[in-house]
Amino acid sequence: MTNSEKDRYNQMLRERTMKMAININGLFQSKKLTFLTNPTVSQIIRSSSSVAANFSAATRARSNAEFFSKICIVTEECDETLFWLEYLLRINMLSTDEIKNIHDEVDQLVRIFNSIKRKMKEKIGIK
Repeated sequence: MTNSEKDRYNQMLRERTMKMAININGLFQSKKLTFLTNPTVSQIIRSSSSVAANFSAATRARSNAEFFSKICIVTEECDETLFWLEYLLRINMLSTDEIKNIHDEVDQLVRIFNSIKRKMKEKIGIK
């Protein structure tokens, strides 16, 4: 992959992660939050925005080790976002119809970042 192709790919993923965070935030714009639901909603908003922020930082990494470190965080936060979506579905705060598209997108991002993490692990020789 050329540097130009890599830059375009990173830009596409930066945009996808930002859009995902914004869409998750949007899920709760019209929801009435309670004492019990507010902490959970805060968690999913934090984890989804962390995916976008840390991926952006990863693309500006100064070394492969720094990139790998950030991608590990991105993968973990993306997986956590998926957890919170499923949790909110199970406690009936969100419906399947409300989260279908965003759930699919987060699931795809988890798979993408896991793949990137696995390839970087091999590239820098971590067992």
